[in-house]
Amino acid sequence: MKIDDDHFYHGAALIQIAEYPQFKAINSLKLNKRVLRTAYRVNDNIGVYFKYARRPTKRYKEFYFTFHKEHLKELSDISRVVNKLFLGLICVTGKEICCLLYSQFDKLIQRRRKAKKADEDQYLILVTIPQGKSLRVYVNPPGEKGKMLGEMIIPRRNFPDRLFR
Repeated sequence: MKIDDDHFYHGAALIQIAEYPQFKAINSLKLNKRVLRTAYRVNDNIGVYFKYARRPTKRYKEFYFTFHKEHLKELSDISRVVNKLFLGLICVTGKEICCLLYSQFDKLIQRRRKAKKADEDQYLILVTIPQGKSLRVYVNPPGEKGKMLGEMIIPRRNFPDRLFR
C-alpha cells in the first residue's frame, strides 16, 4: 500500500491520542457508509477531523488551512453523529497541533461571512505559532492579508488533552 503524506501527519497526531490515559479506541469515521480519510472516531463519541499545512508563509509566518464548501458540509454532517467534534490543524514544520472545537471553527467561519457579507467558495483558517506563547488561530478580514479577524488563543498543550475533557 502506498503511503501518503496525510498518513504521516495524521499518524503523528493519532499516536498522541493513543498514548493518552483515557484513550480506549480509534476508528475511521464513516458517513453514509463512506470512510472519511481525514476524520476519526475516538472512544465511540469523539470526532477528530485533521488538516495539515507543511510550512508557514514566508511573509506572515501563517500556516493556512483551506476549507471548501464540501469540507464545511462534511464537518456539519460529522457533528451530527458524534457527541464532540474537534479539528486538529497540524502545523508540520512548527511541530504543533492546533485543536479547535467545531463550534470555535464555526465561529471563525461566521465572522468571515459577516465581514464579507456573503458566503465564499472556500475559507482560510490561519494559525501562527509565536515563540514561547500560545497558538493564534483566526481568519483575515476580506481583502486584507496580515490582519486578524476573530483571533482565538489556543494553548499549545490543548491537544490531545481537550478531546478527553
